[in-house]
Amino acid sequence: MKALIVAAVVVVVLLALGLVLSVRIVTQYQKGVLFRLGKALGAREPGLRLIIPFADVLHRVSLRIVTMPIQSQGIITRDNVSVDVSAVAYFRIVDAVRSVVAIENVRAAIDQIAQTTLRKVVGQHTLDQTLSETDKINLDIRKILDVSTVEWGVEVTLVELKDIQLPDSMKRAMARQAEAEREKRAKIINAEGESLAAAALGEASDIMMAHPLALQLRNLQSLVEIGVDKNTTVVFPAPLMTTIAEIGTFLAGEKHAAGLPGALPVASAPTAADPVVLPGPATPPPAANGSSPTPATGAASG
Repeated sequence: MKALIVAAVVVVVLLALGLVLSVRIVTQYQKGVLFRLGKALGAREPGLRLIIPFADVLHRVSLRIVTMPIQSQGIITRDNVSVDVSAVAYFRIVDAVRSVVAIENVRAAIDQIAQTTLRKVVGQHTLDQTLSETDKINLDIRKILDVSTVEWGVEVTLVELKDIQLPDSMKRAMARQAEAEREKRAKIINAEGESLAAAALGEASDIMMAHPLALQLRNLQSLVEIGVDKNTTVVFPAPLMTTIAEIGTFLAGEKHAAGLPGALPVASAPTAADPVVLPGPATPPPAANGSSPTPATGAASG
């Protein structure tokens, strides 16, 4: 009786141990690759999976996107400039069976091929292209990696250049180039401003020619601006005195037209129709006998 109980206990323990060894759990972001006696039987979906103990082996493969930094590489560009370039790659496994059967270590393989591809692609570009066409370089690297890793069941989703280190001499040269470029832009902008200002002054002069008093009003405005600083010296432009006389004449003419007492008549300015008398040589008066005097033609004889 006692032996029967011991045998039953041993059977229960063995069944429990076998159940523990045969139960596998595959999480949602994984897939399982089942091997039975060394032969791959295919992938297993997430969930509770039973295997045969000591005969089956279940490898879990993560399907999540993996972030892999690509260490800095000393690269010589096409124009013989030495730069240090680092990048980062993102990849994920799309075929679990291939990622286990076709290659031993997926991450190490992608790291090595990414380094060599980065060196190859950047070396085909000049320094200016490397700095300005990073999007094109990223796309070229990703395409090359996709061709190489498709046989491993891996898809490279993104490659980005992370840092580009330049020599100190090249940094100084680029700084001088940027400074010269900014000075050129400043001179161009200054010249454009001078051109616009000259055009505006030309238009203003045309307006002042059509309205003579506009220039005098501008002179008065300038005097007001000078007077703000409480200067003791006041400068009157020469045309301003003529303007004051013209304003006085205009006011006198208005009073005369209105018939106000004390107004003086204003002489009208000559027009183009009025004759203009030019001064000529003086003519001597006629003689008393009516004969005209004869001019002297020579000196008196001795």
